[in-house]
Amino acid sequence: MTDPCALLDDIIADIDAIFLFSPTPSEYEAAQSLEEIPVVVVGTENDVDAEVFVDVPLEFDRVRDYIQFALEGATDQEVVEPGDEVAAVLSLFSDDRDMVARVRVQSGTHGIYDLFTESRADPDVIRNTFDVAIELGKKGQKGKPVGALFVVGDAGNVMNKSRPLSYNPFEKSHVHVGDPIVNVMLKEFSRLDGAFVISDSGKIVSAYRYLEPSAEGVDIPKGLGARHMAAGAITRDTGAVAVVLSESDGMVRAFKSGDLVLELDPEEY
Repeated sequence: MTDPCALLDDIIADIDAIFLFSPTPSEYEAAQSLEEIPVVVVGTENDVDAEVFVDVPLEFDRVRDYIQFALEGATDQEVVEPGDEVAAVLSLFSDDRDMVARVRVQSGTHGIYDLFTESRADPDVIRNTFDVAIELGKKGQKGKPVGALFVVGDAGNVMNKSRPLSYNPFEKSHVHVGDPIVNVMLKEFSRLDGAFVISDSGKIVSAYRYLEPSAEGVDIPKGLGARHMAAGAITRDTGAVAVVLSESDGMVRAFKSGDLVLELDPEEY
């Protein structure tokens, strides 16, 4: 019969770091007593004055996404690197730490953490925009694939670097992305040309905007079209980020500072 303790030993054997998610002071102190293993505290606040802290300004429905986001934050801080094995200690069923997971740090995800933590727009606004794009990518418009472009943050500069293609249905409104009714409106308006412009706080500033920054010097992967080029150009020239739903392949992509930083398949969410 296998010894349960041996199974636990296998999970934490030869790990390169311990990730504590929102620990109590006593839990952090206990973890620090483990010699030669870096301790990384993850959460919305560094309540234990940890030497190494990864700020996660979002709530996650899936534990896997929470852990992966923390891993990239620690990678950006050069606390861990791709290939490292870490033990993630967090709460799943209660407020107490009741779960330990062994996770390998993956490569190829650079930019996601920075997208949410170093952008002008509120992190929840960016995620709410992703939610709209992902749902639209799953369902389309009346069963048909559609494309859409959402420009989030630095709305004043974005408006100055674009022009209207039609009337602005949001001109006198004070609605915000993330509201279920507003999300339905966004999906309906997405069937027409032009970009949506969303403020740092999530207010829908405009629809039907033609983005005018020059695409010269913008480097996007081959096969991506005009929406992606416009997304790269507007984020290079302003402090905005852009979320693009591709009509051709159904993928959702994010741009920041002119670069493609994230690519998602809506069918996986």
